[in-house]
Amino acid sequence: MHYMALLYGREDASPVEPGTPEFDAELARYAAFEAAAGEAIAGGAALYPSSTAVHVRDGVVTDGPFVEQAEVVGGFTVFENDHLDDCLQLAKGLPAAEDGYVEVWPMAEFSQVAESGPDWWMALLLEPPGDVVAPGTPEWEAGVARHMAFGAKVADAIRGGGALLAASSVTTVRVRDGQALLTDGPFTEAAEVANGYYLFAAPDEAAATAIAVQIPLGAKGRLELRRVVHLGG
Repeated sequence: MHYMALLYGREDASPVEPGTPEFDAELARYAAFEAAAGEAIAGGAALYPSSTAVHVRDGVVTDGPFVEQAEVVGGFTVFENDHLDDCLQLAKGLPAAEDGYVEVWPMAEFSQVAESGPDWWMALLLEPPGDVVAPGTPEWEAGVARHMAFGAKVADAIRGGGALLAASSVTTVRVRDGQALLTDGPFTEAAEVANGYYLFAAPDEAAATAIAVQIPLGAKGRLELRRVVHLGG
């Protein structure tokens, strides 16, 4: 089974910009983690700071960090494990578990091509917790049909994506003073929770936004568009 680990940090913390010594030091920490985790890692990405985000709600596009957020996603890792306990054991080793916290979400669907590129973007889909529908329901199947139509329309750009299960299935992982703290559900009582994401390629923010506004959202849904940090050569 696949599990998405969303990596959270404080919005009021100083952002670590790609290309700086601080970013390189953080990258080294994650490289050491990935070397230890090995084949259990199925995908993931680091994201540019939330100050660069684009938000889409009801077809309206706005820039910058979202005002309701106290914590922001700095990236994600996807694990492939047979058992949740094994996944949580790995999540304890993520640097974000010490610096902020990690939400581990069981996934209903997952795909990602092997190598990221310099033109990748991530659209994180968010919904009010009560609006997230369960797999196998008529509402889920109707949503799948809408997403399949979108995927067919922009197939050349899509690089991956996934659908998440309900917030009730989430485990939040924090590590403080060497002790792991596990709690059920998202860390905070947020007005919105993640319910899926897309990875796609676009040459610039304008082109990425043009794709993002076509992504199906629920009646009260929102998406956050962020550029993916390219870590390749």
